[in-house]
Amino acid sequence: MRRTNNTPEINGGSMADIAFLLLIFFLVATTMDIDTGMIRKLSPHSDQPPPEIKERNVWVVLVNSNDQLMVEGEQMPLNMLRAKTKEFLLNSQNKDNLPEKRIEVVEPFGEIEVTKGIISIKNDRQTSYEMFIKVMNELIAAGNEIKDEFSRKHFGKTYADLPDHLQSAVLKAVPAVISESDPVEIKK
Repeated sequence: MRRTNNTPEINGGSMADIAFLLLIFFLVATTMDIDTGMIRKLSPHSDQPPPEIKERNVWVVLVNSNDQLMVEGEQMPLNMLRAKTKEFLLNSQNKDNLPEKRIEVVEPFGEIEVTKGIISIKNDRQTSYEMFIKVMNELIAAGNEIKDEFSRKHFGKTYADLPDHLQSAVLKAVPAVISESDPVEIKK
């Protein structure tokens, strides 16, 4: 008897189905990183020149290429930024080196003092994105805390718990204006 060395073939008919099921499994089981960003509302375009702003009403925040934070020309640790931002915007003692206030009628509060303060943030082209986000988070958090404190004082609720029309009124009463400029080269 003669013996043949033919290897029997494996049926590959269901291989495509198995590959497809594995592909679906890995797509469903894999988590994807989602880039997060900051929600920013851009001001509308205007052909009119911007109004003149007094130097005392602008608070300059710089982040250099070494991720060092400089506020009004002096180095500041990041953990102090929120408190100093609130102090600048509120100017509760009406200091001459902090922003002016103007009297405005804001319903339902009537006539109130509203800050003219603007926070100007500039960063170096070499500033890390992580540091820029940390600085922006602190500035925004300071504004949010001011809104919450004002809301609790007048309504006994946080800003987020107020209806839309009252949120708009609080925004007019305690604005936190942040001006971002294009990255520049900041001297160390």
